[in-house]
Amino acid sequence: MTAVHDDDRVAETTRATGDTETEKDMSGTSTDHADRTLLPTAGGAESLAALRVILRGHRLLAVAAVLVLVAGTGVGLLTAPLLGHIVDLVVDREGPRALTVPLVLLVVVALARGAAAAFGSALVARLGETVLAAVRERFIERALRLPLERVEAAGSGDLVSRVTSDVSMIAKSVRQALPEFTRSALTIVLTLVGLAVLDWRFLLAALLAMPVQMLSVRWYLRRAAPVYAEHRVATGALQHQLLDSIGGVRTVRAFRLNGVHAALLEDRSGAARDVALRGLHIVTGFFSRLNLAEFIGLAAMLGTGFLLVQDGAVSIGTATAAALYFHSLFNPVNAALFLIDDAQSAGASFARLIGVANLPAERTPEDGSAPVDGAVEVTGLGHAYADGRPVLTDVELDVRSGERVALVGASGAGKTTLAKVIAGVHTPSSGSIALGGVDVRELGPEGVRRAVTLISQEVHVFAGPLAEDLRLARPEATDEELRDALATVGALEWAEALPDGLATVVGEGGHRLTVAQAQHLALARLVLADPPVAILDEATADAGSAGARVLEEAAARALEGRTGLLVAHRLPQAAAADRVVVLDEGRVVETGTHDELVAAGGRYAALWAAWSDSRRGADVPAAAVPEKAAEAAADVPADRAATGAALGIR
Repeated sequence: MTAVHDDDRVAETTRATGDTETEKDMSGTSTDHADRTLLPTAGGAESLAALRVILRGHRLLAVAAVLVLVAGTGVGLLTAPLLGHIVDLVVDREGPRALTVPLVLLVVVALARGAAAAFGSALVARLGETVLAAVRERFIERALRLPLERVEAAGSGDLVSRVTSDVSMIAKSVRQALPEFTRSALTIVLTLVGLAVLDWRFLLAALLAMPVQMLSVRWYLRRAAPVYAEHRVATGALQHQLLDSIGGVRTVRAFRLNGVHAALLEDRSGAARDVALRGLHIVTGFFSRLNLAEFIGLAAMLGTGFLLVQDGAVSIGTATAAALYFHSLFNPVNAALFLIDDAQSAGASFARLIGVANLPAERTPEDGSAPVDGAVEVTGLGHAYADGRPVLTDVELDVRSGERVALVGASGAGKTTLAKVIAGVHTPSSGSIALGGVDVRELGPEGVRRAVTLISQEVHVFAGPLAEDLRLARPEATDEELRDALATVGALEWAEALPDGLATVVGEGGHRLTVAQAQHLALARLVLADPPVAILDEATADAGSAGARVLEEAAARALEGRTGLLVAHRLPQAAAADRVVVLDEGRVVETGTHDELVAAGGRYAALWAAWSDSRRGADVPAAAVPEKAAEAAADVPADRAATGAALGIR
């Protein structure tokens, strides 16, 4: 049955996108990532502004970190003059006793430098972790409030790659690159000051390497920035394809699309690999140019020292100290320039996170309007997807508070889209929706979420104790209230039979719940959330015949006292509803009770006749027969990734 469901799901997508649409293949897989409307990426000025805002509350920590590192680096620079002094003492044959004080000072300098470097690096790392935490929190807070249709348009892989690989890249830079870069930058600046103190001509000799270094950096940045940005996009496309192929593995196998998906994955992997190799080629060319700069600078420094010593302008020890200073620049200069590579990656990742974090917040109505009951009024509703082809046209629907209405129709009729629009997942292209007498535009997204809960056939079980998973719907719920909710949907018995009862860890890495148990969990959340309107979008479709019957009974109990809209997977569900609404090609073509519609002899009567014929033709229990008629009666969401909200309900 899964293959049939996913095929039906694609049929509605095809209606929405047109016969020539290349965005989806048979399994709903994206085949052209460039056609997607990716989530925004912040520009350079926007990223810097966000960084300044984050650092504004941590100025004391930043100043302390810089001061400690400056002190440690300054103390460390005493090493070269002390070694030069020792050289002069040896040249002047001062004897072993004269070396005692300089050697002791070298030990003291090493210890002081090490202590300051460790403390300063710890402060820098702490500052970096603070910034990372702030960025991550801003990103997650905004990402969780993104409209689902915006996520659909971008593809789930884009958001996943930002919250995984981009955050990881920034974390790596904060923990490794930032402290090292700070120490290297300070060492470079203070070493150049030290060379000037020894003799200004040594400073000029050292600066001869700078033009080559600056040209190398300019060459690198001009080529690296676009490559890193392209690599982030290619990685997001690859992750999206992986999610599509793995998430739809049953459909892939059912339609023998293994080769197609393997080819898509190979293309996406190859694109990401090719971009990465281009980046590696750029890095190799960058360091070959830096080696040339080192050769030029060291040759100039040795030549200058020779001439100054020959003229008597400086001592051999001073020339030695200058050469040691320049030699000590090799590592920090190369490290700082090498870390530009990490900085480019981290900067691109930071811009992608800030791009999402800076998206406008959801509008919160100022008048605090709230539905007075569970009535749903849909007037002249129209909706179209990206290409403008209508999926819903002039839909009129009036659901009384407390009424249970089944949405029925052939595959692609628009039932799931209508459910999504009412639940606020999609914004209607035209018309209006009122919940409890209040227009949804006055309620705002948050108000709609409080008023309407959408449960799909896919429920996410979060990792953690079962009780905490339930409390996602109502954080302040007591243990007794959790048990009452479970008992309402008939799930208390199996929940208390778990190894640790409600304290049992479920989800990833914990106790695995069955499909029926996961749906019980979603229905219990519905009871705890207690919205006036609930939409069940084939919530029993994956449970099998026996499980579906149990879940239908649980759903009926969960819907008590609230308005219910059911996207019917099994025709008996429609027959048990107060009213049946039949859709065809995005329009409401019939409405009435089950008996009225059967007697009318229209589309619903034809669907019911098809189900009845299949029931008579199968030697199976009556309650199990509707599975054979599901192809005619089922309609499933156009995109699995978008229909299930974060709690399994919406």
